[in-house]
Amino acid sequence: MVALSPQDPADPGKGRCDNVNANIDPSVRAMTSSSTPSLTWHSGGLLRDGRPHRILAGAVHYFRIHPDQWEDRLRRLVAMGANTVDTYVAWNFHERVEGDRDFTGWRDLERFIRIAGDLGLDVFLRPSPYICAEWSNGGIPFWLSGRTRALRTSDRVFLAAVDAWYDELIPRMVPLQAAHGGPIRLIQVENEYGSFGSDQAYLTHLRDGLRSRGMVELLTTADGTTPDMVAHGSVPEAMGTFTFGTGVPKALELLRDGDALMCSELWGGWFDHWGEKHHVRSADSMIGTVQELLDAGGSVSVYMAHGGTNFGLWAGANHFGILQPTVTSYDSDAPIGEDGTLNAKFGALRAALAPFHDGDLPPVPAAPRRQAAAVAELLPQDSLLDAVRALPVRATAPVPMTFEELGAEDGLVAYQAQVSFPADATLGIHGLRDRATVFLDEVRLGTLEHDGAHELPLPAGGGTGTLTIVVESLGRINYGPLTGERKGILQGVVVGRRFVHGWTHRVFGDGVPGPSTSSGSSGTPTPDGIATASFEIAEPLDAWLAFPGGAKGMVWLNGFLLGRYWERGPQETLYAPAPLWREGRNEIVVLDTDRLGGRVEIRETPSFGEVEEFIGG
Repeated sequence: MVALSPQDPADPGKGRCDNVNANIDPSVRAMTSSSTPSLTWHSGGLLRDGRPHRILAGAVHYFRIHPDQWEDRLRRLVAMGANTVDTYVAWNFHERVEGDRDFTGWRDLERFIRIAGDLGLDVFLRPSPYICAEWSNGGIPFWLSGRTRALRTSDRVFLAAVDAWYDELIPRMVPLQAAHGGPIRLIQVENEYGSFGSDQAYLTHLRDGLRSRGMVELLTTADGTTPDMVAHGSVPEAMGTFTFGTGVPKALELLRDGDALMCSELWGGWFDHWGEKHHVRSADSMIGTVQELLDAGGSVSVYMAHGGTNFGLWAGANHFGILQPTVTSYDSDAPIGEDGTLNAKFGALRAALAPFHDGDLPPVPAAPRRQAAAVAELLPQDSLLDAVRALPVRATAPVPMTFEELGAEDGLVAYQAQVSFPADATLGIHGLRDRATVFLDEVRLGTLEHDGAHELPLPAGGGTGTLTIVVESLGRINYGPLTGERKGILQGVVVGRRFVHGWTHRVFGDGVPGPSTSSGSSGTPTPDGIATASFEIAEPLDAWLAFPGGAKGMVWLNGFLLGRYWERGPQETLYAPAPLWREGRNEIVVLDTDRLGGRVEIRETPSFGEVEEFIGG
C-alpha cells in the first residue's frame, strides 16, 4: 500500500488520484483517442450504430455460475429474447488479498464477455467498486473496509485502492468495447449511490477514471424512483437509469431531459434471508411491469434473468434493525432457474421480447439433466472442539482480534483464553459479529447471536477453565450505512464487569477441514463438528443436496465449498452443479457448529421452502 499523507480538506481527491491514467498502456491510450461510442442517447432515445435501439437485457453474474456453465446460461438468455447481458464485476472476488488480482478460471471475466459476444449479445458492464447484489460486503474487499470507514467517498485511502484496482481491471475491458469490435456497449459508474451518499467528488472521480483509462462507450448510473435518490446518484455525462419492481409512471416523472427511459434492474423476483419465507413474484405481475415499460418506449434489464448461487461464503447480509443474512441460493425466482430450469416467466418474456427482433428467436434449450435420487450415511470425524484444536494458532493478543485484524475474510474464528470466575457469574460478549458457539473446557455453554442475548450463565459454583468461543460471520453487510462493518468480537469478553484477557486465535477459512489427529476422535459420534459422506457417480450431472437433521453447517463437495445450510430455512437444498462432480467416488465434508445429521441426500428437485408473493423495493 502506498503511504498516504493526511487528507487535504480543500481537495479530498488530491494525491494518488491525480494521475489515474498514469499506468495505462500507450496502445490503450491511443485506442481511446481515436474511438467514438457505438451506443449513444439523444432526445430521449438510444442509438446503436446510428439506428434507434432498445436494450432488452437480463442480469447474469459470472461469479455466481460455474464457468463450464457460462455458455449454457447465456444461450438460455438469448432464447429468452434478450439482446444484452448485464453483469456486475465483484471486486472482492478478484482481489481477495490486496494486490493479488486474479482473472483466471472462474474469475476470467474477459472470457465471459467474449462468450456473450460470440452468442450475439451486447454487454452491460457494471464495474463500480460497490455492487450491492446481496454479495459479501457489496463487492468491496474486506481488507479495505477493515482499513477505512469512508467507503464510497472521495476519502484518499478508499480512492487509492479503487484506482489501483481500476488500473488492472479497466485496461482489460477497453479492447472488449463495441467501439473496438467487442460486445461492451454500456458501463455503469456507480450503483444506487443516491440511496447511500452525497459525495459528488467521488462520482466524478469514478466517471473520469473510466474515461481516462479508455472506456468510451455509454456511461450510466442507476437509482431508485425518488427525487432525492436521482439527485444524489446522478453525475453529468452519464445517462441516468432506474431500479424498481414497479414504478414506470414515477420513472417517467423523474426522467432527466434527454435521457432515454431505462430500468437497469426490473425486479422480477427477489432474494431470501435465512429465517424468512422464499420470495416469489408471479409471471403475470412481472410481465405486467415489463410490458408497461416497453409500451412507454423504455429499455429493460430483468434482475435477475438467471440468479445462480452464492457459492462458498459469498452471500451478503442486510441490516434493517436486525441482521438478515442472505441464503446460499440466489435463484431469485428468476426466469432461468438456479440449475438452468426454465419457468413461466421465461415464456412470458420470450413472447414479449420476440417482436423487437428481426427474425425468429433461437429454439428453447432442453431442460438440464439431473442425478437420480440417492442417500449416503454421514460419518462423524471430529467434534467442533477437536477441529479447533487441530488448527494452528494464527495470533495471540491481550484482547480478541477482529476477522480483519486476523486477515480472515469470512468463515469461523476460534477464540481461546483461560478464565476464572466467581459463583453465579455470567459471561458476556460485547460487539459480537455475528454468531458465537461457547464452550468451557469440554462443556458447551450455548450460542449467542448478533441481535440476541449477549450473556450466558457460567457454572454456578465458580471455578476456572479454558474458554473457547467459535465465532461465525453470517455474511458481510452489502447495503446501507453498515456496509463494511467488521466481523468477530469487536469489543471484548467479560466475566461480570471484568474483561477476559490473553487470547489465542485460530481461523477456519473456506478450505475443506481435515480430520484432527486427536486420539480416538475419528468416527466417534459427536453432536457437532466434522463429518464425511461419499457417493459413487456414473456420470457427472447436476444434483440437489439435502442434510436432514443437520442444524447449521457448511458443505464441501470434492474440496469445493458449496455454501451453507441452516435449519431455520427457507432453503432446504444446496445446488451442486455437474462440473463439480466426477465419475466414480465423490467426497462430501460437512462442518456443523450445532448438530450433525445422519445422512446426505441427493434429490432430483430443489426445495427453497415455504413461499410468499413479494415485489421488491
